[in-house]
Amino acid sequence: MEEIKYIKYDNRLKDRAKELRQNQTLPEKLLWEKLRNKQFYWYKFIRQKMLWFFIADFYCSELKLVIEIDWDSHFTGNWIEYDKERSQILKWLWLKVVRYTNDEIMKNIDWVIFDLEKFTHGMI
Repeated sequence: MEEIKYIKYDNRLKDRAKELRQNQTLPEKLLWEKLRNKQFYWYKFIRQKMLWFFIADFYCSELKLVIEIDWDSHFTGNWIEYDKERSQILKWLWLKVVRYTNDEIMKNIDWVIFDLEKFTHGMI
């Protein structure tokens, strides 16, 4: 299968993505402060990036990396299966998906940044 260079998106997601950018959660704000303005190894990250039929919390095209922040409800009921399927589809689009919990970001942002470094060094 050939690598996908440009990922189209559903235009109907534009308003929702904009709303999410304007109403970030505290963990999103905290992580964004570490990623914005190419602070993380000079890689450019985008918040609430539309990818196909999804909106990724954070996205770096150079690393082909999607970062998702999961809140407590993501570990119950239909969310578990939805997140699993969504990650599989994004991987099919040649993207790497990494997930962190709100707790991980709020309690140990330095560890989250350290963990993200593996994507910059070709370890994954």
